[in-house]
Amino acid sequence: MFTLEQVKKALAKVKTGADFPAYVQELKKLGVTWYETFVSDVHSNYHGENGYTIPSPPIFAPVEIADVPSESRLREAIKKHQAGETGFPTIRQQAANAGVHKWKVDIQALTCTYYDRAGHVILVEEIPIPASLRPPES
Repeated sequence: MFTLEQVKKALAKVKTGADFPAYVQELKKLGVTWYETFVSDVHSNYHGENGYTIPSPPIFAPVEIADVPSESRLREAIKKHQAGETGFPTIRQQAANAGVHKWKVDIQALTCTYYDRAGHVILVEEIPIPASLRPPES
């Protein structure tokens, strides 16, 4: 099974949202099937087969999560982050401002789902397969 150190090593390679798809593929190789990250203090729970779970401690001081979720604000923030225009601290604050309590990454389905405090889905994004892992076009 994977360790928190392995997850941290993979995460250290992520500088912007453009790096995220490769990170997800690396987690998949480690055996992570899904994980959830809580926006307030950025603690996460990484899950594998047979109920295997590793929690990670908080990374940042807590931030306030907006009471009213905004899908449009979240979409705009994600778009900039995926284009490499923002780093993690920025997207985290923007997600909090858009009412995101946590996100869940399903590594099998290649989706990232954003939830508000009540557990309602704000947005589901598909995670692209990195170009280096796609089969050549004929």
